[in-house]
Amino acid sequence: MSATSIGTPEQLRDPNYTPPIAKAVPLGIQHVLAMFVSNVTPAIIVCGAAGFGFGSNSPDFPQMIYMIQMSMFFAGIATLFQTIGVGPVGARLPIVQGTSFAFIPIMIPLVAGKGVDAIAVLMGGIVVGGLFHAFLGLFIGKLRFALPPLVTGLVVTMIGLALVKVGIQYAAGGVPAMSQPEYGSLLNWTMAGTVILVTLGLKFFTKGMLSVSAVLIGLLVGYGVAFMLGEVNLGNVGRAAPFALPNPLHFGIEFSVAAIIGFCLMSFVSAVETVGDVSGITKGGAGREATDKEIEGATYADGIGTAISGFFGALPNTSFSQNVGLIAMTGVMSRGVVTIGALFLILCGLIPKVGAVISSVPIEVLGGGVIVMFGMVVAAGISMLSDVDWNRRNMVIFAIALSLGLGLQLEPNALQYLPQTLKVLATSGILPAALIAIVLNLILPQELSGEATEEVSGGMSGHGTGLKGKEEASAANV
Repeated sequence: MSATSIGTPEQLRDPNYTPPIAKAVPLGIQHVLAMFVSNVTPAIIVCGAAGFGFGSNSPDFPQMIYMIQMSMFFAGIATLFQTIGVGPVGARLPIVQGTSFAFIPIMIPLVAGKGVDAIAVLMGGIVVGGLFHAFLGLFIGKLRFALPPLVTGLVVTMIGLALVKVGIQYAAGGVPAMSQPEYGSLLNWTMAGTVILVTLGLKFFTKGMLSVSAVLIGLLVGYGVAFMLGEVNLGNVGRAAPFALPNPLHFGIEFSVAAIIGFCLMSFVSAVETVGDVSGITKGGAGREATDKEIEGATYADGIGTAISGFFGALPNTSFSQNVGLIAMTGVMSRGVVTIGALFLILCGLIPKVGAVISSVPIEVLGGGVIVMFGMVVAAGISMLSDVDWNRRNMVIFAIALSLGLGLQLEPNALQYLPQTLKVLATSGILPAALIAIVLNLILPQELSGEATEEVSGGMSGHGTGLKGKEEASAANV
């Protein structure tokens, strides 16, 4: 569908312009397809980490269906906050909201192996973290100085690195709590590999809708292969209700210091990510900078949407970057189009059978999809780091933050004598890495920045200095 057939260039840059309904509906569904898998995957991961939800005979299986259902429903609600707005809440821009991957490394230690009862602790942290996130809307623009690409790129990279292990475990047969004797078998990797190969093929050799929906189509093909191999159980689809409304405090609510601190700190990271997404939408879709009012409204919507999600048993919401790229690709800036997509998500969230079908996807098939998605998170972080001027100062900051953050995550017993709250936060990996990078970036003298060509470890003179550093190194060699 070409942009010129939808409206004039001026109309396409106007957020308030809505194309004819026959074209607006498929455009809205295209936004849903671009984010659908990423939106429901965190619920499956959290349920798996808690040790419930998988297997049709599990008494906790309906709880996973409910969380998947709420992931869709409240992604739609939060998106409406952004597109339509309520008072100061919402950017009134085509921002698609969805369940955030960034919080998974915080959530897994809080629920690991503790069953459905542990979910109440998450909900308490999500509600408080969401309110804190909304509070950040008052001054988020003034804090961006503390978060250069060195810090944000490191954080995004750490999020991806924290998740890649989960992708491999799923592809091999599940996390340890749900592993079977055939863990790592050729059958399991055949299902996962099918998803990866189909996704790569569509992403690189097709265009338009097929390319945008590559992961989703890859999962559907993998699901078909798993069905033919007899690995799909659809028994719960028939038992799922045809319609159900959200249930307040479905999992209960419990307030934990570790959860509250962890969610509030990650909310800060998420708020900065949203600022970047809003700027990306206005630049890519309208060719202008985002206004302060738009950034503040988007941050309020992020936080309020997350707090409401937690109250009803869903996970934290944030703006979805893949949809920012979709707007730049289609050239359609219409918030009406995204509103249609949000309504479609809400409809899916009211039909538990949709959640039951999603929950019937074998964990190995899902593993193939998340290997691609989590790898892309790492790649996005590395892309952000490419903007860093890699002088000695920045290399030292990155090295220390990465070593301590990733090291503590890989070896949590190194802090076994810490109080439980501090241990959970410190071994998340992301939080210590982010805090170390932020503090060192603020306190280390900038004078070291001039030493970009000084020999560093193994004769790496002038290497990895970013665009500016590369130009200086090139000039020095002439």
